[in-house]
Amino acid sequence: MNKVNVVVVGATGTVGTVFLRIAEDRNLPIDQLRLCASQKSIGKKLFFKGDQIEVEEAKPEIFTDADLVFISASGSVSREIAPLAVEAGAIVIDDSSAFRMDQDVPLVVPEINSEDLIEHKGITSIPNCSTTPLVMALYPLHYVNPVKRIIADTYQSVSGTGGGAMGELRKQSQAILETGKAPLPEVYPHQIAFNVLPQVEHFLQNGYTNEEQKMVEETRKIMHAPGLMVSATCVRVPVYVSHSIAVHVEFEYAMSPVEARELMSSFSGLTVLDNPESSEYPLPWDVEGKDDVFVGRVRSDVSNPNGLAMWLVSDNLRKGAALNAIQIAEEIISRGLLRGKNTV
Repeated sequence: MNKVNVVVVGATGTVGTVFLRIAEDRNLPIDQLRLCASQKSIGKKLFFKGDQIEVEEAKPEIFTDADLVFISASGSVSREIAPLAVEAGAIVIDDSSAFRMDQDVPLVVPEINSEDLIEHKGITSIPNCSTTPLVMALYPLHYVNPVKRIIADTYQSVSGTGGGAMGELRKQSQAILETGKAPLPEVYPHQIAFNVLPQVEHFLQNGYTNEEQKMVEETRKIMHAPGLMVSATCVRVPVYVSHSIAVHVEFEYAMSPVEARELMSSFSGLTVLDNPESSEYPLPWDVEGKDDVFVGRVRSDVSNPNGLAMWLVSDNLRKGAALNAIQIAEEIISRGLLRGKNTV
């Protein structure tokens, strides 16, 4: 596999930190690595493969020799930086929602639609961290029995919001246990400790949140099913890492839980853990740090003869973000899709 020059924007964030760890573990073929972050982190040094690398400002000249640029920052930062990197000749792998629904930008989960990368025009996108486990579980079923309708209810960890939210959960929990009172919330509109919030991101005119709308649109794009009916309710829960999803899915014709388990068990990146008689099913605590999407409680939907219900759990920082980005990078390299510069 050719070696590449890589720039990571947002290297000190929750996803950026995991990206570096996984890149080292999977031996991503990096020749030169440069790290960028916000102004407060400039000058900080991070370790990668035993070397200390100083965090820099994301100036245009930093992309001059880059082959791949991974961005894990806000949408506004991505919209500013991505075009600069593309102009310099790099391919951008973006973790924000800035470009996901752009028809010229591949939105990729490599196990499902890696061939979409062939059509890239310099920018590729990672799906939302709640969309990825959903499509991972349903695609192998959809391939043999088309999905007609999806109802998904998420239980999303605070790490999806970032390090500040993780700190807020920790402080509130400690304060409540010690004093019975929580400090005023700063990251979320309400207390998150010992609570659940039926709001992830802002509300739209249709009553759904932006996060829920992402799941609708991104699922259709990744699965190449523009008419697929999808409805989601996204809930923030007091869990540090891993998103969970309760899914009800309707197929074109009936599918047994046994067949569904067999199909999902044979699909790369999925682990079926489904022994309800022994109380064995995926849990956020157990899934944290794992690469696969875990599936359990697969059962017939008693309200729909062509339906199944199931429970999904995935580490949102790994397959939901950093791992998926690295898998995209690996696909780009192995398919020879680099833009013809700086490979050794």
